[in-house]
This record gives sequence, C-alpha cells and structure tokens, in this order.
Amino acid sequence: MVEELSIVQVVSHYNSMILKKIELQNFRNYSQRGFEFTKNLNLIIGPNTVGKTNLLEAIFLLASRKSFRAKKEEEMIKKGKEIARVKAKIVLEEEEKSLEIVLTRGEINGGRVAKKKYLVNGLGKRMIDFLENFRVVYFGPQDLEIIIDGPSVRRDWLDLVLEQADHDYRRSSLSYRKGLRQRNKLLEQIRDEGKPKNTLFFWDKLLIENGNVITRKREEFIDFLNQQPERFGRLFLNYDKSLISAQRLEKYAHEEVASATTLVGPHRDDFIVNIGDRNLHFYGSRGEQRTAVFGLKLGELEFLSTKTNQRPLLLLDDIFSELDHERRGHLLEVIPQQQTIMTTADVHLIEKDFLKKMDVLELLMES
Repeated sequence: MVEELSIVQVVSHYNSMILKKIELQNFRNYSQRGFEFTKNLNLIIGPNTVGKTNLLEAIFLLASRKSFRAKKEEEMIKKGKEIARVKAKIVLEEEEKSLEIVLTRGEINGGRVAKKKYLVNGLGKRMIDFLENFRVVYFGPQDLEIIIDGPSVRRDWLDLVLEQADHDYRRSSLSYRKGLRQRNKLLEQIRDEGKPKNTLFFWDKLLIENGNVITRKREEFIDFLNQQPERFGRLFLNYDKSLISAQRLEKYAHEEVASATTLVGPHRDDFIVNIGDRNLHFYGSRGEQRTAVFGLKLGELEFLSTKTNQRPLLLLDDIFSELDHERRGHLLEVIPQQQTIMTTADVHLIEKDFLKKMDVLELLMES
C-alpha cells in the first residue's frame, strides 16, 4: 500500500473515485494488456512512444466518451483490427462497478454496427447515463491549446468539464447539437429549394430552450473559476457568449439563409483569458500561457469536486518538464488530494522524497 503524503491535508468531505484496474484490447499499441492501480499515487515511467499517453487516453475515454487527441475515434483502434475494448473497475463509497466502452469502425465481418457501445456492469447504457459513473481531470502539454488555439478548442473544454459534472448540461448539449445540424440543413433547403421559413419554428424553439441552459451553466462554471483566487491568481476569464433568442434569430434571418448557417447561439461562444487587461491568447508569454492553463486545470478539479461531491481521478501526462519550480511545488501539494496517475519519461524531474511515496509502474514495449 502506498503511504499517504503529509504535505497537504486531504480534502475529507469529498468522496474519492478510485480506478482499481483497467484492461485494454486492441487499443492503440496494446493488443491485450491490464493495469492495476493503488488508491493514492501511481507513477508510470517509460520512454516516449511506449504507450504511456495511450493508457491515459483509455482512462479519459471512460470518463468523457472522447479522446483528448484523436480526430477520428477509429484512430484508437489498433491497426488491422475491427474492434477495441476498454474495460475498468472503479470504486466509489465501497461500491464497485465495471465500466466498458467498445469501439468499432462501424463494421464487423461486413455487417454494419454502432461505432461505440457503453456498458455498466455488463449492461448497455445510453451515453448520457454512462458518463455519470466516472470523472477525470486530464492535464498534458497539449492543453496549452486552450489558450493559444481558436474558440472551438475552448468550447470543447467547457463541454468536457460540464458534461462530466451535470446531467442537464449533457442532455441540453446533445439536443442542441442534433438540433443545430437539422436547422442548418433546413436553412440550406430554404436557400436552394425555396422551402418555407416557418419550417424552422420547431428547431428554433429547441435551440433556444437548450441553448439557454448551456449558456447559463457555462456562465456558472466561469464565475466559479473567477472566484478561485488561491488557484487562479491574477487570471480572469471574460465569457464572450453568443445569446440565442427568437429576436436574435430574426435579426440574422437573412444572413443565416444566405450562408445556410445558424449564426447565433452557444456554438459560437468563446472566453478570453486575461492577466490584468492583457489577453493571453495574443499578448501572453509562453510562461504566462502555461501558468494560465495550470490555473484552468486546478479550477476544473475543484469545480468537479464541488459540483459532484466526488474527487475525480487526476491524470498528469508528462507535464513536469513544462512547469517551473513554483508550479511543480503547487502541483505536488494538490496531487495527494485524490487518486493520481502520472506519466514521465524522465524520473529525475520528480522530487526524490515525493517519488518514495509513489507506486511505480515501468512500461515496456509489447513484443
């Protein structure tokens, strides 16, 4: 059993979510591999390309139903295989559950099948219900994209956090995305085929209802982050929201038909990360941008804990080389507050005294 750290008092009023073990089949570079974890600190050591990030990606998939790097889900299936499985045992308040996601390319033995299947204790579940069972916060070098890339990356991050935290947000987000696709198709038919504009009425109502839920909950999350000065420091987020209403849809009706695109709504939201009056996307140094991402991730961890009364699993993907000494020290204080799985290619980046407290797993290439 890994010894508890004493440098920080563990947050006792949150229940801890524990990943006991995970089994991978035809996932990325893994043909068949299982891993077991302690409830405290787990360090995965191995050279680059050995599969450390692939393991974290599989864990992340179970919590979010997404990859944090694949553009197409079939990229997670081992080359030449039709099906991949990620199966895990988790424990919360002494209750053990089996979670499983089955991935396909949409076809098995020539027959069409669903690209993704969700199971809890062996029983099929809807995605919206499956996501209630497991939560993680992932922090890796590519998270810098939240600051330096475009609005869609920031919207994806908002969705990632809020879909884990809130059933109503998941429902509204799913309905909104489906409705948006249908409405845009209708706009194209109105433009190209002369379909009447009143065919938009149902979809307008659906988007307004669900869009307002999304906007309100995103605003609550951003307000929460701005009220965390001990984690956020001088950072401040400005929510650049695109409100949706019957009046705004009417205002842009001509332009929407011409472009066959819905021009207002939370699918066009953004937020600006500032230090003082400086937008870090344009005017931040790389060090300031890294610090900002660090603050966002700590805020995400606290928000999920507060919202769900459960401490999520923390995944740290080779990030110690990206942080200065002060940020490393702060992170080492946060790590003992929940189950943590870390990867590194260079064990020398981790404090020796801290390293003694970890359960170490060294990954080797599959033969």
